[in-house]
Amino acid sequence: MLVRIVVFAFILIAGITVAIYVNMQDYGPDELKVYQPKDVNPELKDNTINYNEKNHRIGAFTFLDQEGDTITKKDVEGKIYVTDYFFTTCPTICPKMTAQLERVQERYKDDPEILILSHTVHPENDTVEVMARYAKSHGAIPKKWYFLTGDKEELYKLARQSYFVLKPAEVGEPGDAGSDFIHTNNFVLIDQKGRIRGYYDGTNPLEVDQLMDDILKLK
Repeated sequence: MLVRIVVFAFILIAGITVAIYVNMQDYGPDELKVYQPKDVNPELKDNTINYNEKNHRIGAFTFLDQEGDTITKKDVEGKIYVTDYFFTTCPTICPKMTAQLERVQERYKDDPEILILSHTVHPENDTVEVMARYAKSHGAIPKKWYFLTGDKEELYKLARQSYFVLKPAEVGEPGDAGSDFIHTNNFVLIDQKGRIRGYYDGTNPLEVDQLMDDILKLK
């Protein structure tokens, strides 16, 4: 009888330990969530993504920054970074988002472990030269805030398959799914392991305040 009790207690403890461990895989420092494809609206991601994937990481990329330098995933490995999608001639949400990223840069300008990556959705217009002028006009610090341009297919693939930043459909509006243009207001927080740790409305100062606080939780 005693043996049965001991065995039952061992199985119970082991089960609880495994459950806690599995649950912790979706959280990190200070309970900041690790986003997996299952946590994202299916409309916001590419239909080639495995919905049940449990170890999502940002995929490989190669783009040019505003200085004409090649930037790859290797350049951000081990760093915390905030990423967004925009275009330089956008008259609506992009100026608001860029202004909020100026705040993020100012707060963490002296921390080399925190970066910003702004990807264009209109590379036909947003050449290196155009991005350089735009970056300078917003006080972007080189090697701190990267304005990235390159192949449109690769830029969009990263948005759909890695960052999951498409704009959902709304009443009377089609959204970004299946579109050849992305116009999202999302900022995405990425940790040192290339994992998604949060989504924030880049036009909302209060959400950007939360983003800046969440960055500290990853330190």
